[in-house]
Amino acid sequence: MSQDLPVTRTTLPPFDEYVERLRGIWERGHITNHGPLVLELEARLREKLGVRHLFFVSNGTLALQIALRALELNGEIITTPFSYVATTSSLVWERCTPVFADIERDSLTISPERVAQAITPRTTAVLATHVYGNPCRVDALAALCRERGLKLVYDAAHAFGVSVDGRPIAGFGDISTFSFHATKLFHTVEGGAVATNDDALAHRISYLRNFGHNGQEAFFGLGINGKNCELHAAMGLCLLPRIDALIAERRALHAEYDRRLLANTQLLRKPGPTPGAALNFAYYPVLFRDEVSLLRARTQLNAAGISPRRYFFPPLSQLPYVSRGDSAVAEEISPRVLCLPLFSGLSVDDIARVSDTLLLSLGAA
Repeated sequence: MSQDLPVTRTTLPPFDEYVERLRGIWERGHITNHGPLVLELEARLREKLGVRHLFFVSNGTLALQIALRALELNGEIITTPFSYVATTSSLVWERCTPVFADIERDSLTISPERVAQAITPRTTAVLATHVYGNPCRVDALAALCRERGLKLVYDAAHAFGVSVDGRPIAGFGDISTFSFHATKLFHTVEGGAVATNDDALAHRISYLRNFGHNGQEAFFGLGINGKNCELHAAMGLCLLPRIDALIAERRALHAEYDRRLLANTQLLRKPGPTPGAALNFAYYPVLFRDEVSLLRARTQLNAAGISPRRYFFPPLSQLPYVSRGDSAVAEEISPRVLCLPLFSGLSVDDIARVSDTLLLSLGAA
């Protein structure tokens, strides 16, 4: 019987390798509060991601919230309607007002031209998402924010290891945030990071995530507990040396999907990559002609033990606690996007099974 195929499967290192890291933790008895593995992981991530400062935190949502606090943002923040809910909910949680600027039809990332149209006297920043690891038009957004005096934050949860014209993605904007959740290409089971090249911002981030502490008996200011622990850092240190190989594997899996799906039908397409981007192939999204075709395909895939995901659906402009704003393209595209199974260890036979079932549902087999 064929094995069920989820949309993703967590990558785990060899068990003995992780246990060896745990043994060191037990010997030292240092479990949390900036332990040696956390410090080592932060150093290695700074080097890998090409950024001056990086702080390992509890999760990607908290990373966004710390970024907003570090920049002292309020008022209106222009953001994308096509992202995971945390992008918008973090803004509302921090008592900012999300204002949606629509996405580009090809890349599915926020449109700099639509951002420009959405700016008002109350606008203080832009929060943009690199979608499926495909980067935004970073140079256009940087130029716009400089011209209009706005802060620029990137939700890079999907973009670990991505670069644009040879420049690592973590260095763009005032701050970039990452998720290291177990579903991500690189993970620490739960975790995230806040990255910046700005020394003053780095100082604020450092105490914001640690109760505001300035030593044991003094405080720089307000803070929360955003730290992460040695157990999670151990997982990250086991996986980080494997990232290049994981990306290469996913590149090959993408190519196999492309060969089987896109060459055989005009009924599907993939989002187009941003020019100059070196991708991480973290997801395999396809766009259907209409929602009816997507739902029919999902039903047949589910019947075959295959579990794709409508990622992202619904668009964030339809959340009950926001205003719809400029989101027509996102609202038209979101019902037509489906992410197919993609993870380390997925086989060519698995891809054939997914592709054949999908094409059959479209009448294109």
